[in-house]
Order: sequence, then structure tokens, then C-alpha cells
Amino acid sequence: VQLQASGGGLMQTGGSRRLSCSASGGTFRGYARAWFRQAPGKEREFVAAITWSGGTTNYADSVKGRFAISRDNSKNTVYLQMNSLKMEDTAVYYCAADPRWVTIMSDPRAWGRGTQVTVSS
Repeated sequence: VQLQASGGGLMQTGGSRRLSCSASGGTFRGYARAWFRQAPGKEREFVAAITWSGGTTNYADSVKGRFAISRDNSKNTVYLQMNSLKMEDTAVYYCAADPRWVTIMSDPRAWGRGTQVTVSS
């Protein structure tokens, strides 16, 4: 089963963009899903997570109130709506999956290829 993030690109500060993460070769049924990001010269950091049902979400303080994670299980896809973008949001964004909520935000079992998000003024 593979995860693939898409939707990145070059955007301006204050703008919006929606990232998608699709699963192929399987469904990750029952799995929590998450987004992480890694900026140049920095360690990968947690951004947002969502349970299988979508009933519970969690966000890093740096994106709370600006980003929203959602999922469509019928499409095996998770989304990250990014609003009010800042230059410090520039990073490669990765999606991840794990069957347990306690580990999705720290050590997810499955990782996808990232998508570059660049925010400029």
C-alpha cells in the first residue's frame, strides 16, 4: 500500500491551498492519518492528524486555526486545507498512516512521498 501526497506548489503569503494524500494498493481501513512537514535544515515535525472516523483531530500549535485536516474514506484520501499561509509554512509536506492514535503523531507506521509547499511574499 502506498501513500502519495499532492497539491503542493508556489503560493503567496496569505493564500490558501489544499493538499491531498491518496492511498493506492489498499485502503488503510481503520487507520488514523496525519500530515507532517520538513523545512530545509530542520527536523520533520507533526502538523495535523485525524482519526479513522474523522471525529477527532489534532493540530500543531503553529497551524492551529489556519489549517484543517479532513478525510474521505470512500476515496481513501486525506486532505489538508491550508489558509493564511506564512513563509514559515514552506516545507515538504508528508502524509502518514498508523492504526493507533497514540502513535500517529509521533511514529507512524507508513509514510508517503512528500509534496513541496513554497510560500513567498
